[in-house]
Amino acid sequence: MQSTDWTDKKRSFQNDCPADRRSAPGVRFNLIDKIVSIDERRVVAVKQVSLAEEYLADHFPTFPVLPGVMMLETLVQAAGWLMHARSDFACSMAVLKEVRNVKYGRFVAPGEALRVEVESADKPATFKAAGRVDGRQAVAARLELAYFNLADRRPSLAPIDRRLIEHHRRRWALIAPNDATAADMTANPMEGATQ
Repeated sequence: MQSTDWTDKKRSFQNDCPADRRSAPGVRFNLIDKIVSIDERRVVAVKQVSLAEEYLADHFPTFPVLPGVMMLETLVQAAGWLMHARSDFACSMAVLKEVRNVKYGRFVAPGEALRVEVESADKPATFKAAGRVDGRQAVAARLELAYFNLADRRPSLAPIDRRLIEHHRRRWALIAPNDATAADMTANPMEGATQ
């Protein structure tokens, strides 16, 4: 007789998952390809859209375009990078808490670049964000993010926080401008930032 105990099912699922998926849960889509500029209040980033992205096969089969939810996620990820950079990666999680006033303006097709601009708004974790292609608006929204460590609620998750923060730092090294470092921003917000 097979066990129906939740713990056994969970253990079985974990054993079937690759090790990196068990130890570092998180975003499966890294949508920001490059951070063009960043300072204490604003980030400009780029998402290159490629026909090789799997989700384009179904959206839409004869007219592939970046799904609206992926455009929105690109804005969220850019805001997350701004939060990581200005806090010197103090927290492992930067997730969407609320979105308002989402407006879509045009399709983003393979071969095009979505240029994202995110600026801090009136509250610490709120942002005004927009994405453009060739100067024409593709998406705009007001975002509120939650920025926290998993260990804030479950101290036993502190090792996962450390691994996620290290992962973010490695990713930052790949996409950030050569002269922008998170440590420099926290010491002097304008030093090391490009305009």
